This record gives sequence, structure tokens and C-alpha cells, in this order.
Amino acid sequence: MKIAIIGTGGVGGYFGAKMAQAGCNVTFLARGAHLEAIKRNGIKVKSILGDFHLDNVRAVSTIPEMGMVDLAIVSVKAWQVKDIRADLKLILHPNAIVLPLQNGIMAAQELGEVIDPKRVIGGLCRIISKIESPGVIAHLGVTPTIVFGDFNGELSQRVKQLKALFDKADFSSRVSDDIEADMWKKFISICVSGLLAVSKTTYGEIRKLDETRALMIGLIKEVYELSQRKGLKIAPDFIDRTVSFIDSFPPDTSSSLTRDVLEGKPSEIEYQNGTVVRLGQELGVSTPINRFVYSCILPMELRARHGKV
Repeated sequence: MKIAIIGTGGVGGYFGAKMAQAGCNVTFLARGAHLEAIKRNGIKVKSILGDFHLDNVRAVSTIPEMGMVDLAIVSVKAWQVKDIRADLKLILHPNAIVLPLQNGIMAAQELGEVIDPKRVIGGLCRIISKIESPGVIAHLGVTPTIVFGDFNGELSQRVKQLKALFDKADFSSRVSDDIEADMWKKFISICVSGLLAVSKTTYGEIRKLDETRALMIGLIKEVYELSQRKGLKIAPDFIDRTVSFIDSFPPDTSSSLTRDVLEGKPSEIEYQNGTVVRLGQELGVSTPINRFVYSCILPMELRARHGKV
């Protein structure tokens, strides 16, 4: 199986490197100094579970250079999915699988607007990681896990093959029989990232102070209410479990969206709190905390993308 990692950041870099370490045929899409460092020195992974280094890694700067593939793991930022999907379509073998791991709930739908939706399966990952320096991926927290499944809930042969591949690569994975609900569960928790950016806090700081902890829980409740309005099967105790999960994060860590906003880079705000606001309007669910977060970040987002508000 030939595997394409479409985006070698903290997510694609980690999981792609684990598959390459296991002997899989992996090609990485990267750019700039990160690409040059990978070509020159390979990929180094610094992980709380143990460091490793891969030499002779195949990395390219454009999708067409990757050649035809059997599995494409899409790990670019959510706002970049629309930009890569036309090129991605051209390198897929007839039975190829496309597995998006973006934050948010829109990636599979956006890919399916250009690529045959039957090729696209649902997916999400759990990991706190980033590019520490060119060619170096840092895994900082959370057990790295990929959750995936066909949207019809069937345990298909391709899902079984993918599970076997991830087991070979020796990282945690789970086949979901309700991937849409699982994607929403992650969506509910990641929307806290925008609140971290607005308050300029880490996970440890935001959960420690009573005032910001109350905002965090209120934000989570708003997104949960949206999931219920959409009819998703997510138990009421999920709010408490999400808070407990966030309480387990290393206190000095943050999220990729938080870092992007604070560093003045384009972020996934439209695919997180922005999506909550839009769905709230469509479904008649009040989302004042998410609206506040989105509205505060929007001027910074426009400045990052266009140089002005």
C-alpha cells in the first residue's frame, strides 16, 4: 500500500512517521525549510512516549509529485482542504481511501464535493503535537489515537485493512460505528481552543481560574446543544467527560488554533467557533460564548489573511 501524508505538521508528521517506521511506503507533503530539513536529515520525532529518528524519508512539495496512492491521509489545516482536493483527486488509485483528520466537522463533506464521496471515510485524531523546528515533530501530550469509520457504520473490508495498518504502525486506533457522532465529540472539545486564544491562556491556566473555567464549560455546553438539535447520539454526561479530559492535558500546553492566532497566522477559527455560530443560527440554538470568541478572533484572522480588517 502506498500512503500519502497530505500535510506534514504535528498530526501528519507524527502518524506518518510511525507508519514509515513500521516499514510502510509513505510519501510526505511538506514545504519550505521543513521540507528541506526532511530531505536532508529525515524526520525526528520527539515524543513523551519515546523519541525516534527516520532517515531517507521521501518528501515532496506538490501533490502530483507523490504519484498514484492507495491511501491519502489528509492532515493539512481545515481551511486548506478546498485548496488541495482537486490535485488529490488526480493521484488516487481506483480503490484508494481518503482519510481526513482535520479539526472540525466539514472536511469529509468538502472533499466529497470534488472526490467521489465513496472514497472518503470519516476520521479524527487525538494528539497534542507541533512542528518544533524544521524536520522535528514534537508530541507533547495525549495518547496519539486515530478514530475512523465508514459513514454508514459498516465494518467494511477497507476499514479492516486500515485498522491492520495502524496496528502495524503501533499507535492507538479505533473503528467507529458512528463516526459522525465521534467527530462531533471531538468538535465539542476543540472549540475551547478559541477561548484559549482570546484569554491568552494554556489549558492549565484556563481550567484553574473559576471565571475562565465557567466560560469553558459554558462554551462546551453550547456545542453539545447543537449536537442534540442535529439528533446525534451523544450522552448527556459527555459534557462532564469532556471537562475531565481537558483537565488531563499537560498544564503548559495549548492547541494549534491557539498558537496560530497568537502568532498572527491564519487559523481554523471558521471551522471551529465560526461553524458553531453558523449552525446555531441555522438550527435556532443560542451560542453567545462561541459568538463572543469568534467575534474577538475575527479581526485577527482577517489581518492574518489579508493584512487588514
